[in-house]
Amino acid sequence: MASLGKPGEMRQGSRDAWGHDAKGTVEVKKERMNRLVMNYFVTEGHVDAAREFARESGTATEVDLDTIKDRMLIRRAVQRGEVTEAMDRVNDLNPEILEHDSRLFFHLQQQRLIELIRQKEVDKALLFAQEYLAPLGEENPAFLEELERTLALLAFEDPSTSPVKDLLGVQRRQQAASELNSAILHAQCQEKEPKLPNLLKLLKWSQNRLDEFSDAPYPRMDDFETGETTRSSLQTPMLE
Repeated sequence: MASLGKPGEMRQGSRDAWGHDAKGTVEVKKERMNRLVMNYFVTEGHVDAAREFARESGTATEVDLDTIKDRMLIRRAVQRGEVTEAMDRVNDLNPEILEHDSRLFFHLQQQRLIELIRQKEVDKALLFAQEYLAPLGEENPAFLEELERTLALLAFEDPSTSPVKDLLGVQRRQQAASELNSAILHAQCQEKEPKLPNLLKLLKWSQNRLDEFSDAPYPRMDDFETGETTRSSLQTPMLE
C-alpha cells in the first residue's frame, strides 16, 4: 500500500485547493494565457505581433487582423502628434465616432492645439483656440477649464517651463491615442481595454487585501515579469 505521507504533507503531483503543488507553483493552462496575450495584442492594435503570435502559438482570434491596420495607423498618427491625419482617418472609417462623442472630439482638438503650441505657432494656436475650442468650452464648463489650462502654456516664452508642462509630454499623446482607440473599438463592438493589465491590477489588489486581513498562506505573485509565485507567509491581520 502506498504511503499517504505525514499529516499536512502533499504527495508528489498533488495540488491543494488553490491549485498549488508541493513546490509552490500554480498551474495555469497555457491556452488560457495565450488567449490573454492575443487579446492584448488585438486590443492595443499590435497587428504584426498578433499575427506572429498566432503563427507561433496556434492561438486563433475572432477578429480579422486585417481590420486592425486602420486602427493602428490612427493610433500611431496621434502618437506622432499628427492629430489632423488621425481624425481624417477616423472619419473615413466611421464618421459617427467623433460626431457622437463630444468629449473625445474636444480632447483631439485640444491635442491639435497643444501640437501648435509645441511648434511655437502662437498666432495659429490662438486663432485655432478661438474658432474651434472656445465654442466647445461654452457648451461645457469642464472643457473651458481644460482649454484655459492649455492656453496657460502660451504665458511662458518656453512652454516646457510652465506649471502645466505635462501637457507637452509624450504621455499626453498616449492618453489621447488610447482614448481614440477605445472609441473605435466600442464602435466596432469590441472590448475597449485589454484584459491582461486589468487582471494584473486585480491580482495585486487581491494580494494586498489578503495580506491585510488574513494569515492564511496563498500562492503570492511577487514578480509580475516572470509570473513566478511563492507560498506567502503573511502577517497577523490587523483587526480589532
